[in-house]
Amino acid sequence: MVGKQEESTSNHSGIVVGFKTKKGEQVHLKVASSFISQDQAELNLQLEVGNSSFEAVRNSAESHWNQTLGKIEVSGGTEEQKQTFYSCLYRTLFFPNKLYEIDAAGNEIHWSPYNGKVLPGKMFGGTGFWDTFRALYPLLNLVYPEINKEMQEGLVNDYLEGGFLPEWSSPGYADIMIGNNSASIVSDAYIKGLRGYDIEKLYEALLHGANNEGPMSAVGRFGVAYYNKLGYVPYDVKINENAARTLEYAYDDFAIYQLAKALNRPKEEIDLYAKRCQNYRNLFDASTGMMRGKNADGQFQSPFNPFKWGDAFTEGNSWHYTWSVFHDVQGLIDLMGGKERFVSKLDSVFSLPPVYDDSYYGGMIHEIKEMQIANMGQYAHGNQPIQHMIYLYNYAGAPAKSHYWIREVLNRLYKPTPDGYCGDEDNGQTSAWYVFSSLGFYPVCPATDEYVLGAPLFQKTVIHLSDGKQVVLNAPQNSAQNKYVSAVKMNAKEYSKLFLKHSELMKGAVIDFKMTSTPALERKFSESDFPYSFSNEQKAVKK
Repeated sequence: MVGKQEESTSNHSGIVVGFKTKKGEQVHLKVASSFISQDQAELNLQLEVGNSSFEAVRNSAESHWNQTLGKIEVSGGTEEQKQTFYSCLYRTLFFPNKLYEIDAAGNEIHWSPYNGKVLPGKMFGGTGFWDTFRALYPLLNLVYPEINKEMQEGLVNDYLEGGFLPEWSSPGYADIMIGNNSASIVSDAYIKGLRGYDIEKLYEALLHGANNEGPMSAVGRFGVAYYNKLGYVPYDVKINENAARTLEYAYDDFAIYQLAKALNRPKEEIDLYAKRCQNYRNLFDASTGMMRGKNADGQFQSPFNPFKWGDAFTEGNSWHYTWSVFHDVQGLIDLMGGKERFVSKLDSVFSLPPVYDDSYYGGMIHEIKEMQIANMGQYAHGNQPIQHMIYLYNYAGAPAKSHYWIREVLNRLYKPTPDGYCGDEDNGQTSAWYVFSSLGFYPVCPATDEYVLGAPLFQKTVIHLSDGKQVVLNAPQNSAQNKYVSAVKMNAKEYSKLFLKHSELMKGAVIDFKMTSTPALERKFSESDFPYSFSNEQKAVKK
């Protein structure tokens, strides 16, 4: 920059630049940044822009975005639906953020937020794992696996330099949200076939994070001593959001269990995490059929208001978190008394009024207001904990109800307008839900090889995989009225299952959906037709 050099040091710094111009005069400004140094910033500018004109940079950016967004091609929907789809796909591609840079010798380097040194290798920020483990990272593993492989390399450096994996890097550790969901991120990538990084070191990092409290409550596992001893984080020991922590730790233990099996770890290690992943059962209150905080003496919290936001839960209430059993939906069905009662409980989410108790927060938070505006009962899609819940009808043999509510959310809660978004973007997660749901399937349980089937939004979608293969999704009868799937074919063969396998999609596939305007008569499914549940896996092992 020509002119006086200014420096500012503070927790939050900004810059305002102004130019005296005449009418019609153009100003061309090139800006670069670096975590490392001013010299590195100037090098970054040369590497990324150099002497290119504004038009050349604009054309290059347009070409790059078209190529990247073109990995998924949709056709047959309305113009508004296409705009919404690509707006959502665009948002997903901002995360995670690359923090590493290229030095003068062409080497990858990064400034470490953990020790302040400049070190070799990759690093990323903006991870937001509490949100993004659900759909954003599974989307990367399916469509953009190269970037997630890079991020796994960066996670190794996070652990080596900081001693823990970050759950919400910004750019290093940040005391934001709960859970230990790096376990899901690492496990899902490996199970979905990513290789070429130090998975053994990452597995070591997962075990360390699962059994230790970190430097702040959002790193490692806050309340881990209680969790490992009692099987839950108690409500009455001054650890906030304790029930939510328990439920997420249980799923994270499942993710570790899955990776332990894949890496052929010792049986006692595998068995330990298989046991811990069932800890969700400790919070199920049979008298209400819901998840509920529990005191250290084994008694449930009292009084209990399932509409109370926060307190035992994170930015939600018991109606949202009761479904946070991604890995063992069949186990949850059994606790609720069978498939019929389970479906009825799912229905209740939508039939209840959008009432709430905000006393924990001392006032209405925006997530509550978004639930009210959505006007879909207790279904609070603007926040992440309940976003997978619609797909759970499949586990009980009622897929048509999934089809109905998926289309309702796609149509009512997303628009290509300034006010057309139903809640927080949250690092790409809420957009990733839209992208997956438009395709016709969703990763209810990351760290498995499965996606649960829904109902596609477009008449045709083509996913261009990284190795040149394609996944083609055909639904020629699809329309605003024809939102129910009555039959599916995969590679021209009848397909009865309520899920798709990632490993099969990666071979290339053609999936044909027959769409109708009325729900198909519910049919009986065989055990092999239902999506994965840990309880069913254990039953099969015992047989």
